[in-house]
Amino acid sequence: MALAVHLPTPDQLRDAADECGLSLTDDDVASFRGLMQDSVNAYNAVAAMPDELPPVRYPRTPGYQPSGEENSRNAWYRKAVVKGASRGKLKGKTVALKDNIMLAGVPMMNGSSTLDGFVPDFDATIVTRMLDAGAEIAGKVHCESFCMSGGSHTNSTGPVHNPHKMGYSAGGSSSGSGVVVALGEVDMAIGGDQGGSIRMPSSFCGTYGMKPTWGLVPYTGIMPIEIFVDHTGPMTANVADNALLLEVIAGDDGYDPRIKAPKVQEYTKALGGGVKGMKIGIVREGFVQPGAEAAVNESVKEAAKRFAALGATVEEISIPMHLAAGAVWMPIGTEGMTQTMMYGDGYGLSRSDLYSTALMQYHRGWRGQADSLSETTKLMLLFGTYIHNNFGPRFYGKAVNLSRRVTAAYDKALAEYDLLLMPTTPMKATKLPDADASREDYVARAFEMITNTAPFDITHHPAMSLPCGMVDGLPVGLMLVGKHFDEPTIYRAAHAFEQSGDWKTF
Repeated sequence: MALAVHLPTPDQLRDAADECGLSLTDDDVASFRGLMQDSVNAYNAVAAMPDELPPVRYPRTPGYQPSGEENSRNAWYRKAVVKGASRGKLKGKTVALKDNIMLAGVPMMNGSSTLDGFVPDFDATIVTRMLDAGAEIAGKVHCESFCMSGGSHTNSTGPVHNPHKMGYSAGGSSSGSGVVVALGEVDMAIGGDQGGSIRMPSSFCGTYGMKPTWGLVPYTGIMPIEIFVDHTGPMTANVADNALLLEVIAGDDGYDPRIKAPKVQEYTKALGGGVKGMKIGIVREGFVQPGAEAAVNESVKEAAKRFAALGATVEEISIPMHLAAGAVWMPIGTEGMTQTMMYGDGYGLSRSDLYSTALMQYHRGWRGQADSLSETTKLMLLFGTYIHNNFGPRFYGKAVNLSRRVTAAYDKALAEYDLLLMPTTPMKATKLPDADASREDYVARAFEMITNTAPFDITHHPAMSLPCGMVDGLPVGLMLVGKHFDEPTIYRAAHAFEQSGDWKTF
């Protein structure tokens, strides 16, 4: 068998020395090379051992890439049916997976041509849990290029179209997940959320999307962006399915270091509880974000009155820190993405995760194809590299420190109110940028809608988007935010609201 790691040549060692700022004589080079032989031997011993991966159960095939009428919105990447157990909570339910989630034996590209051709060798924890509960996986749906967009125009196969209006954004980065649920092609989908990527497509598509409390649902087997903001959760056509799916996928799996004593509950038991006696705070700052549309604000405020009519106490409150939270998110999102997902080959170092070494090896190839990355990925990568080279990681560290202050501001409000309420996205779905759009327009359509969602990725509060009306034939999303691990209160309120009438007519 060929060796996996070779002793560096003298020239390779000199190159490494230059990168480290070291001056080596020829004697130094010879000496260090000799001292490295034991380390090289150890690396090759590790390379020869079988990896420690969970077994793959439930038969599957690689599936196929649907086209034409079968994929008119470009929402599907692969249709590949995997049938789960013969009984369980999800028996009879079909589920689509965002294409950053590993499904062994089925190709995955995470929206980027640089990853196209990669085939995972194990299932994500949540996939195993859904199959064990009787679900049928229907396949993989498109997401944005490395999940770096709140719009739906950055996937390397082309844009994903809104289910209600062709030519309009489906939201991102879980774009395909929102579309296939809204069209009724599956019962449920899984999305991912680092800046709002479950809630934004739910807002644009008119579905129910829950970003659970950080560390409630294991991220194992899902391509990370950044450990501090990685969340995965359910996107469904109704509240009951959402609560049911969270019930199945929540809880520690023994792998994910994001998980710290999660409070797991039977979320379906919250349904039917009503909102009588509940206190809901309408966050004023959530309605004054850049690009806020009056019709969207009006729709959400009317929805708030509906909660009052259902028996809740609804009051306007102010949380000034909400407007500063986006700035705090930026160093975490930018440097986490650059150092973990890109230079760290998808994972980086220093955490007790279940690493997909196959993904790490394949993803390294982006370096030889960087020109084909999306403009949003290039922007984050360029800026993150500049920051790292000139300032190091201290702003990342300070932003994590400051996130505690942001968290405390919401917690103070949540000590008085059961839930916080605001628009999920300040605007409804926007037109997809033209193929020849400027880079400025392309980037604007990718990031303009994250202002209300991103704060709760760094504070880790559970937050859910629910549809609350239509404007110009496009859905409006309302966001409910709860205390850490208090998803049941969100579900109680969301279910009461859903049962009060057809949201499309509100």
